[in-house]
Amino acid sequence: MNRQRGFLLVVIALSTVVSFVVIRPFLAYVLGALVLAYILLPFHRRLTPHLGERLAALALIPAALVVVIAPLFYLGVVFLRDVTDLARGQTGLDTAEIEDEFEEATGMAIDLDAELAALTGDLIDVLFGSIPSVITTALKGSLGVALVLFLVYYLLKDGPRFVAWMKESTPLPADVTENLFSQIDATTWGVVVGHVFVAVLQAIVGGAGLWFVGIPNYVFWTFVMLVLALLPLIGAFMIWAPAAGYLFLIGEATMGTILLVYGVLVVSMIDNYVRPILIDREAQLNPGVILVGVFGGVYALGFVGLFVGPIVLGVLAASLVTFAEEYDRL
Repeated sequence: MNRQRGFLLVVIALSTVVSFVVIRPFLAYVLGALVLAYILLPFHRRLTPHLGERLAALALIPAALVVVIAPLFYLGVVFLRDVTDLARGQTGLDTAEIEDEFEEATGMAIDLDAELAALTGDLIDVLFGSIPSVITTALKGSLGVALVLFLVYYLLKDGPRFVAWMKESTPLPADVTENLFSQIDATTWGVVVGHVFVAVLQAIVGGAGLWFVGIPNYVFWTFVMLVLALLPLIGAFMIWAPAAGYLFLIGEATMGTILLVYGVLVVSMIDNYVRPILIDREAQLNPGVILVGVFGGVYALGFVGLFVGPIVLGVLAASLVTFAEEYDRL
């Protein structure tokens, strides 16, 4: 029996390694499909009594394509265009006047276009590896989107049964297993809704303000605001406040005032009021943990890491809490 069990464990270990090698090129898309299916699952449950499991899943696929994937694809194309222009030093900003003001105040000469180009190059390296690999990323992206759509369909249709199988296969007692999965579910939903969704909303609202007042490359700055908005209270402020200051420096006092008031009364209020309303208080994570998950996820997986990174750390936190509650009683 021990030999048989050992043989099966070796087979499982080898197949796990080989499976990881097979899915590794599309790991980000697989994880993205898991996140998207998790978000769509409540809608699937509502539609299932009326349409059935398969038709409900099929109905949500075009909805997800229109509502989520198509806008992200468009924003991704525009973002790549903007970030490439910035990497070439084409900022679109009136940097000469700012450089003169800075040199007059401090006695130091700076080249803002070069600094922004270097910063953008570092961002490209983090997201894509290098500029030539952007084309490869785009080709993989077309296949990845198709893979995401297929996976979302099967995850919606068979996901609950797979979760039930995982619960039955776990060697933990039933009550401990249920508690662990409940913690993971609450933490995951808290991360997706309470942090990432609010950051996305805040970035969109802030980006609309940048577009209205005429800030160049507003899609790029909106993406940067999205990443920084995951840092509560001060994240988005680090983009819209300097943008307002920039408008004042180039003589656009009216637009600068509009952006300043808009940022204080609208953008900041999203973080102060929407986040506490949406987040499940039992699933709260320290903002530092969220921030590490975001930057680590983006570095490892690209854009989808914005969602997956904090969720992975949230699952780890839920597992540690369950272990402490159930077994660490010495």
